[in-house]
Amino acid sequence: MPRLWNRLSLRARLLLPMAAMVIGGLLLGGLALQTFSPEQFENENAQGARSAELVADALNAALAAADNPQQTLDAFAGALRMPAAIAFVPSGSERQRVASDTYRGGVPAWFTALLQIPELGSTHPVEIRTAHVGDIVFRPDLSAEVLEKWVGFLVIAASSAALMLLAGLSAYFTTGTALCPLAQLGAGLTRMRNGVYDIAIPLAGPPEIRKSCAEANELAATLKRLSRDNRDLLRKLVAVQDDERRELARELHDEIGPLLFAIRANATALSDPDAEGPPDPGSPAHGILSATEALQQANRRVLEGLSPVYVAELGLTASVQAVLRNAQSQAPGLGVTSRIDPRLNVLDGLLSQTTYRVIQEGVTNVLRHAQATTMGVMVTVNGGQIEIEISDDGIGLRQNLTFGRGLTGMHERVRALDGELHLLREQGRTIVRCRLPLDHAVVL
Repeated sequence: MPRLWNRLSLRARLLLPMAAMVIGGLLLGGLALQTFSPEQFENENAQGARSAELVADALNAALAAADNPQQTLDAFAGALRMPAAIAFVPSGSERQRVASDTYRGGVPAWFTALLQIPELGSTHPVEIRTAHVGDIVFRPDLSAEVLEKWVGFLVIAASSAALMLLAGLSAYFTTGTALCPLAQLGAGLTRMRNGVYDIAIPLAGPPEIRKSCAEANELAATLKRLSRDNRDLLRKLVAVQDDERRELARELHDEIGPLLFAIRANATALSDPDAEGPPDPGSPAHGILSATEALQQANRRVLEGLSPVYVAELGLTASVQAVLRNAQSQAPGLGVTSRIDPRLNVLDGLLSQTTYRVIQEGVTNVLRHAQATTMGVMVTVNGGQIEIEISDDGIGLRQNLTFGRGLTGMHERVRALDGELHLLREQGRTIVRCRLPLDHAVVL
């Protein structure tokens, strides 16, 4: 029962108690009729029953004193021939046994049964010299009284129905004036949950709801300000990280690079000067040269991860194409399709770096985890935003996926630019979809 009540709308919760009260009132009215009607019928017809008894006594006295009792009786019976509650019934007549609760009218049988009409008729014997010649019968006609109670019951029922209808209409329209602002408030809170703070909630409805809407608008303004401050802070953090990475990359390039070259040159010098070509495999010089070459390759990978030089030197379009060529060289069986917008080269530094990082991380994840046979990369400038989509036909997303360091870094960079990043599965393909607004970039 509580679950059913919790599922009901506000209008239903208001109308159901009203209907229950009306039905309860009708039931109580019926119970009151059933309880008090018998006593009312008896009280209203007590005088009639007493009159019948007095008539019988007077007739018996008159017959006892009359010289011709039969003539007196006939004259009395003739005077009572008109239909009345009190009548003379001769002895042996078929009308001698007459029901006392007879009534006429269009009252339903269930209502008359509800009234529980008692036996109100009475019979008083008439005698001539101890001989029973008939009876004075009291048989009240209750049609008018029953009809009166039926009309009263209909009036009560109609009044209750009219009041319920008016109350229901009032509740319906009153709740409507409250539910509409509540729906607008709920829609506004949903927008705030989705990060949309610019659309104000209309101030409508009762004062309590208007106050809640005003407070929700203030909350939206506060959240908008905090979101803007948070994005600015993220932008600064990303910019600081990029500066630190460039500084570290320069240190590695300027310090480690020459040292590795010196180690390689010295290892070559330590080998047999008379020998032609590289040192023999297995020799110490060959081992040093191999280790040095591996360190140089690792150093180049670290430098590329810290600060991709392609973006600054070649431009974003050529840098993305270089990433795709590198992916095909690492996975020769992978079919790569791409659509790169040439207008990407005019983006500012932070937006250009973020676009490159998203593509680089997305392609790297495909190579490492997807086990895919095809990969598509699309980067376009559309409607004042950059749209990036990287898709593959690999094994898909595992359940309870948590972002690793690469995806977390992508997400932070995208948030810093007030963008969106989604990882999803559509039509058998895994898709990394990113949108970056051009608010922080140059106008294209």
